[in-house]
Amino acid sequence: MNRLIRLVLLGLLVVGLLAVWEQVRTASCLARFTRQPAQTSHSVVLERVTALGKLELVRYTFKDIVEHEQPNMLLPNSRAVLIIEGEAVGCIDLTKLKPADIDTEGDSLIVHLPAPELCTWKINHDRSRVYDTDYTFLNEEQLVTEAYRQAERQVRASAMQSGILDQTRRNAVTLLQPMLAQLTGKPVGIRVKN
Repeated sequence: MNRLIRLVLLGLLVVGLLAVWEQVRTASCLARFTRQPAQTSHSVVLERVTALGKLELVRYTFKDIVEHEQPNMLLPNSRAVLIIEGEAVGCIDLTKLKPADIDTEGDSLIVHLPAPELCTWKINHDRSRVYDTDYTFLNEEQLVTEAYRQAERQVRASAMQSGILDQTRRNAVTLLQPMLAQLTGKPVGIRVKN
């Protein structure tokens, strides 16, 4: 009999706790403990408007596996492995074009374009990721940031080694020569400065 009373009381206690839990779970008093959507406010002020005249003529896309290691004195060396996608863009700055850069030779026009430039080079962070880190302890963020910085330098160096400026020069002639000939109705020669 004593056991039966204990079981009934235990059952009532469990039912009571479940009822209280349902009330508390749906109540607004727990709302402050649940995750709320983040709220962001902006106060954007247009600071400067700059006219651009850079004609982008080629984009190189690179994939790289970066292994960055930071030596440590007492502990094993910290290491980060990243899989990177980066890009570099070759262009010609048409704002540097002057009236003296356009010559006429008989019935033809000769246009002397400014030297090609490497306009931008960057890491595409949306398509890059940290593959692995070892022994980073408290400096993982710093190690990964430095690895990205090194990867961005490598994107620039790889673009230059791959001949992006020569490709920019060729693309300028291929793109602009027929367009200018069509506009002027005259034969046009394009020369790109070195």
